[in-house]
Amino acid sequence: MKLFFLLTIHLVITLAKLLGPGGVRSVVAESLALKHQLVVANRGRRRAPNLTMWDRLLLGLTSIFIKRTRLGKLAVLVSPSTLFKLHDALVRRKYRRLFSSPQRGIPGPKGPSQELIDAIVALKKHNPRFGCPRIAQQISKTFGVEIDKDVVRRVLAKHYRPSSGGNGASWLTLIGHAKDSLWSLDLFCCESILLNTHWVMVVMDQYTRRVVGFAVHAGAVDGAAVCRMFNRAVAGVGKAKRVSTDNDPLFSCHRWQANLRVHEIDEIKSVPYVPVSHPFVERLIGTVRREYLDHVFFWSADDLERKLDEFKRYFNTHRVHASLDCGTPVEKAGSASPKVARLDDYRWQSHCRDLFRLPVAA
Repeated sequence: MKLFFLLTIHLVITLAKLLGPGGVRSVVAESLALKHQLVVANRGRRRAPNLTMWDRLLLGLTSIFIKRTRLGKLAVLVSPSTLFKLHDALVRRKYRRLFSSPQRGIPGPKGPSQELIDAIVALKKHNPRFGCPRIAQQISKTFGVEIDKDVVRRVLAKHYRPSSGGNGASWLTLIGHAKDSLWSLDLFCCESILLNTHWVMVVMDQYTRRVVGFAVHAGAVDGAAVCRMFNRAVAGVGKAKRVSTDNDPLFSCHRWQANLRVHEIDEIKSVPYVPVSHPFVERLIGTVRREYLDHVFFWSADDLERKLDEFKRYFNTHRVHASLDCGTPVEKAGSASPKVARLDDYRWQSHCRDLFRLPVAA
């Protein structure tokens, strides 16, 4: 019924426009418009009367038949405040046209190029767990383009839509060469696919953020096992002058102390019950759990060591660090920087069996 009513109104308006103003129709329309305005003005209200839908419809239909030169003489239901508002709007429009710039829009700063936008979106798609600071650092490292994390955030908000059910991953590292004077080490446990407990020792160089080594032990750990794990993790790497450990009883047993004396290494203890005093290795362990082991199954100690070794190569040679000015641990140790890629010519390199994908020069 509503659609039929609207269709009837459109039909009447169309016919009225075809007939056009003039003649007897114009006189009748003027008379009807004036009489209806008197009816509206005589309504018992203390303020300006409100026009109902039917009032507006009738006045609109009659205005079609009235000549434009006569409309000004018939419009009596206009208050002085309305005229003042209209005059003020005309004044503002006048000066805006006189003194405003002929350009329709004010040009702002030039945004990132389409190639850079495509690279940011592609990097996020390949690594959904990468945050805006990590993407900005990786883009700066790979392409030599300085970009702020807020620009990355705006680009992703406009151009990136995450796929449903997609779970990417982030970064981690393992065995590397170290020659600096302070190492940090700690232990953590993880479960195999058969729910067997495995203990992992992490040895990390404080200065370059390199992972000196990982060592895995299946089952319970005692003083002798800790010594074997440390010797295996640092085998072929060299010796540090000092190591930093927490207050775990395993690092206080006589076998561990004797092992350090054999290697001529001094031990530095962290503050008890304050993980912040042992920050780098604690962060590394959290990264291993959160970004790698939570997404990888392993069967045995050998299988876990092999997977950690794959991750080591990615971490030490490709993962950028904010604390290293977007550099990698091997670059901090003195290696040459990789070739800068071009935004219009690059390829994707996979790491850890396609768990991570990073852009490199073609």
